[in-house]
Amino acid sequence: MPDNQNTYDAIVIGSGISGGWAAKELCEKGLRTLLIERGRKVEHIKDYPTANKAPWELPHRGNITQAFRKKNPLITRSAGFGEDNAHFFIEDSIQPYIQEKPFDWIRGYQLGGKSLTWGRACQRWSDYEFTGPQRFGYGFDWPIRYKDVADWYSHVERFIGVCGNRDGIASMPDGEFLPPFELNCVEAHLKEVLHKEFGRHLVHARWAHITEPQPIHLEQGRAQCLSRNLCMRGCPLGGYFSSVSSTIPWAAKTGKLTILTDAVVHSIRYDETQKKARSVRVIDAHTKAVTEYSARIIFVNASALNTNLILLNSVSGRFPNGLGNDSGLLGKYICHHNYRAYLNGRIDGYRDRYFYGRNPTETIIANYRNLDKKDTDFVGGYTTFAGAYREKFDTTTSPETIGAAFKEAMQEPGGWHVYAYLQGETIPKAENQVRLSKDKTDPYGIPQLVVSVGYDENDDKMVKDFIEQTTAMFTKAGVYDIVANDNHQPPGLDIHEMGGCRMGKDPSTSLLNEWNQLHHCQNVFVTDGACMTSTGNQSPSILYMALTARAANHAAGLFKKGLL
Repeated sequence: MPDNQNTYDAIVIGSGISGGWAAKELCEKGLRTLLIERGRKVEHIKDYPTANKAPWELPHRGNITQAFRKKNPLITRSAGFGEDNAHFFIEDSIQPYIQEKPFDWIRGYQLGGKSLTWGRACQRWSDYEFTGPQRFGYGFDWPIRYKDVADWYSHVERFIGVCGNRDGIASMPDGEFLPPFELNCVEAHLKEVLHKEFGRHLVHARWAHITEPQPIHLEQGRAQCLSRNLCMRGCPLGGYFSSVSSTIPWAAKTGKLTILTDAVVHSIRYDETQKKARSVRVIDAHTKAVTEYSARIIFVNASALNTNLILLNSVSGRFPNGLGNDSGLLGKYICHHNYRAYLNGRIDGYRDRYFYGRNPTETIIANYRNLDKKDTDFVGGYTTFAGAYREKFDTTTSPETIGAAFKEAMQEPGGWHVYAYLQGETIPKAENQVRLSKDKTDPYGIPQLVVSVGYDENDDKMVKDFIEQTTAMFTKAGVYDIVANDNHQPPGLDIHEMGGCRMGKDPSTSLLNEWNQLHHCQNVFVTDGACMTSTGNQSPSILYMALTARAANHAAGLFKKGLL
């Protein structure tokens, strides 16, 4: 048994978007909480080495060298990756896994996890997404509805700071928003045309940026976003939300938080007598020494695939196939978002208009597919991220790339471009799964994860519809020279890994109940992407945060009643 020095009220595994929220809520409720992170310590501001560097201060002006790209073909394809933020990604060789089917597993092992490099989109789910799989017969029913998380969305939005506009769109509910970034002139034109001609809604992005600091943000030591759009380097202003700028320091101020970094979780230990999880087994990332830490409550927030790995590796006499896995479903129904399609085109006019700053947000065309009824030959919906921008200079009239003429041309911006890309719902399927290798281990002696996740015909049909519909909308708005592409990239590249330990009412068809507790081990909670029953089409990170805050408060209440 672990000794008393390693005993806490609660343990949180993982310090990213959801883990940081678990630590904050549990500490605020007075629980002595241990936050375990497998990566290195990152301190807000101090550990953002490139935050204020100009391009010429970087060794290769921010570009990735061919040698680095050859050594790291995975992470160098990730959205937003560059020389300026490579320190927030793990190199391909550090943590091996087995791709039974191609899957690009992008990870960030440091305190704060991927909250330092996330996309920051914060649309709320609606009941269309919570009920869609059950209504149209392509998945399992959620044990909750929008009303169960609406107040928790508000709780999270007020604390992290989300800018946006209250648009009154049923498929994308309004929230507690700070003022949005302005649409530029072409985006405003697109908004008008799409609504008039198609009855569709192009809206301001709902994004985790502080545009007008409130007292709660100032109390966190965070300031207004200055539109630098260098977010993935780490923001010294705290202008966008990350665990290390917000929830973790807030938890630490309570005096209830202990942080353990460079600590790789091996498994959760189950007590056969007490019939609950008793401790977490941890391997020191440097010395490989093994230590156990015990607690009455354990939150697993290691990111979806790692959470599945930990639970699958947590075997005992009671649970020979993984903790809580009586249903045999642990690791199955892994899902993701479909990002394969995008478009780009030109639009004439507006040469007398420009925009201020480097807007770090995008516009969104709210989902218009398969809402009240199934209106396509595929199931699920999709969010369209879109925007308009000007070329730095007019390459069509000034093809020179060096000399006086080139310098002269760069003094005037070029024409306007419009772009859009797909974020599509995918169908959770049993064959999309992860499992533990029987013969290959990682550097810590933990079985490697075998990933077997792929696309299907539904995804192909959705891509086709997105390209057709977006082309039609753009053409009506006067966009031309439209180039559309289905890049067929492997799943996983844009992160949004989900499933494997889904929520549900029936223990025979799910792992977690409506409070994110394991049905068969109720002092263990899972509130990261692994808990997802379906993917929806909205960005999921803020839902993870809302579910985490909800579950943590429920857990704290049970703890104080002596029920955990």
